[in-house]
Amino acid sequence: MNKIKTLAAIAAAALALQTGTGAAEPVAIVALGDSLTAGFGLAPGRSFPEQLEAVLKARGHDVTVANAGVSGDTSADGLARLEWSVPADADIVIVELGANDALRGLNPQATRDALGKIVATLKGRGQAVLLTGMLAPRNLGDGFARAFDRIYPELAAEHGVPLYPFFLAGVATDPMLNQPDGMHPNAEGVATIVAAILPEVEKLVAAAAD
Repeated sequence: MNKIKTLAAIAAAALALQTGTGAAEPVAIVALGDSLTAGFGLAPGRSFPEQLEAVLKARGHDVTVANAGVSGDTSADGLARLEWSVPADADIVIVELGANDALRGLNPQATRDALGKIVATLKGRGQAVLLTGMLAPRNLGDGFARAFDRIYPELAAEHGVPLYPFFLAGVATDPMLNQPDGMHPNAEGVATIVAAILPEVEKLVAAAAD
């Protein structure tokens, strides 16, 4: 009986090679970001990409989620390393950048330009993009906050990509969901982010798997 099964498996493999069919490749997702993506201060397995991959797999999706986060990166830094950080064969790219731009009070136009080039490059490759927004600290003034906050919805509309309006929604300012620095989510905070952003990611996964 085992011999029959083995011969059947060999025949199936040969047929797959001849017809070009076989197991589908997993949907490849890359999270491009800063420390919020990289997993600053978190134990192995608890970063945003790792938790997102675990939840997606638990829900039956055949995916991989690569961590292309670098702590301290600005939008310009993300753009500078885009070509080697995000493989051209990735199906979906989650862009999470801009928090450090806001914290440093960088010119919002420079942030917009860098993010716009990132999104345009990814779309030009044929990759699906999920843009995640950030909000400016209010202590930098109303003018800066208005100019910064509108970057994300305007870019999403301009490039026709989905927007998750605020990456830290439900987590920012909650001491129970943040590390002692008050800026970086703890593992529970990351889990909250994953649960909230999941519907948007699943839409893109479903489209990529078709």
